[in-house]
Amino acid sequence: MKRYFAVAAIMIATSCTSNTNQKVALSATADSTAATVADPATPASVKLKDANVQSIYNGYLTLKDALVNSKFEDAKKAAAELKVNLAAEKGCESTAVTAEKMATAKDIAAQRKDFTALSADLIALFKHAAVETGTIYVQHCPMANKGDGGDWLSSEKKIQNPYYGDEMMECGRVVEEIKAAK
Repeated sequence: MKRYFAVAAIMIATSCTSNTNQKVALSATADSTAATVADPATPASVKLKDANVQSIYNGYLTLKDALVNSKFEDAKKAAAELKVNLAAEKGCESTAVTAEKMATAKDIAAQRKDFTALSADLIALFKHAAVETGTIYVQHCPMANKGDGGDWLSSEKKIQNPYYGDEMMECGRVVEEIKAAK
């Protein structure tokens, strides 16, 4: 248990964080089967106050979707574009390096491995971002990374696993929701 707290503390200390300390409403949930009204083709179903943070979110979803669909070249392109937006956001420089590693990866397995660190950093960023509308879902696959697990962000409750793609598309669950502060 101490190991998990140490890992969490390190992730928080090195995560990509925004300078804004906005209140977000968080609620834990394990329901991954409920229907959602969000259209997965429109990442703008989540609206963030800061335009660059919105670009980071949209770019992240493009990257995640490329991994879900096991499209290596699309993931490389999306990671390269995401790197540019991350580099422009104060505090996200190390996360931009991770995106660059994904853009230059030799295969999709390497991209998926780096996706874990990228996701952890961006989950921390979006927990402190000003969400105006919509819900960002934090999802978790316990089998990712050889059983160590892996998290990712989604604009819908439906599980589409970026770590395994069509091999295990629905492996995972919603563990948290990031919503606009009331």
